[in-house]
Amino acid sequence: MKTLLSFLVILTCLNINTKAQQKSASVSYATENHNFGKINEANGSVTYAFEFTNTGSEPLIISNVKASCGCTTPEWPKEPIAPGAKNVIKAIYNPEGRPGNFNKTITVTSNADVPTKVLTISGEVIPKVKKVEDYYPQKIGDLKIRSNHIAFSKLYSTEIKTDTMGVLNPTEKPVKITFENVPPHLKISIEPDVIQPNGKALISVTYDAVKKGEWGFNTDRIGFVIDGNNQPNNKISVSADIQENFENLTDEQKANAPKIVFEKTEYDFGTIKQNDVVDFTFNFKNEGKTDLMIRRTKASCGCTAIAPQKDVIKPGEESKFDVKFNSRGKKGKQHKTVTVITNDPVNPTTILKLNGDILVPESAEIKNDSK
Repeated sequence: MKTLLSFLVILTCLNINTKAQQKSASVSYATENHNFGKINEANGSVTYAFEFTNTGSEPLIISNVKASCGCTTPEWPKEPIAPGAKNVIKAIYNPEGRPGNFNKTITVTSNADVPTKVLTISGEVIPKVKKVEDYYPQKIGDLKIRSNHIAFSKLYSTEIKTDTMGVLNPTEKPVKITFENVPPHLKISIEPDVIQPNGKALISVTYDAVKKGEWGFNTDRIGFVIDGNNQPNNKISVSADIQENFENLTDEQKANAPKIVFEKTEYDFGTIKQNDVVDFTFNFKNEGKTDLMIRRTKASCGCTAIAPQKDVIKPGEESKFDVKFNSRGKKGKQHKTVTVITNDPVNPTTILKLNGDILVPESAEIKNDSK
């Protein structure tokens, strides 16, 4: 009798628990995958609506829908969906600049008995036929240009290199091009210098690293003058990372080369107050067999100053860099760097790091907020 009574109690509890579990939202999708097939990039975005039904006994609330990439935008109902009601979740795919096959997902989060569901869209993007203007994506005045930046990347200190860049005149009138503020280490020309309506021209830039006489990364900005009109924003930039060429060193030269060794290359100044100044010294030694030459030191911002003790360090000699960081106008986490360039063939560039946190006094915060 006791066994039967216990069984009935357990059965009743299970029945109550089952009914409680049944009182929830539940989602049934008409399909969880959609293939668009072939779509044309030129036609723009495509949309598919995933139809679903709340097959549960409670209102369905969709709390979030997240796409797997920025190319897909989801749209979903923000209001509760009643039991038995239907609705849709839209997936909008933008094919611009994405030729070829694609497979993307949107993840749906809700209060359903299965709280997370992944829906998939796929297809193939047929690339659009490019117009002439598509090859010149940057604007400079009324003209179109392939890029407003010529990057020579690595350039040895004794090297002279030339690079080119195309220009398109999409207007209905001829324009004459000249250049301003061209530094001595650069030669720049354009052929033809008068670009006919819907015509093209080629800019040629020659970089002389010897004339530049500066190590490391350098950038110059050149005025791009259209019909004698030099607008402040009409500029092209030219950059180069000027390095020493160690490729042809003999084994003997490598063995006798200078060698820079720092005690530490990173300093954490902890937490300071805004407007405090931090001083720190990076100590190093020339453990090589010939003179170590400090080619260049460069801070990542004007808030950091660096002073080398000397530019030439003898073999076995120690030296230092005194670094000063001014926290004026700064707040929060700070990550500043100092680049040191030397004639060490193994380690020609060293990055020194300064890290810390700057607290702004409450009175300063209130003052800034009131401005």
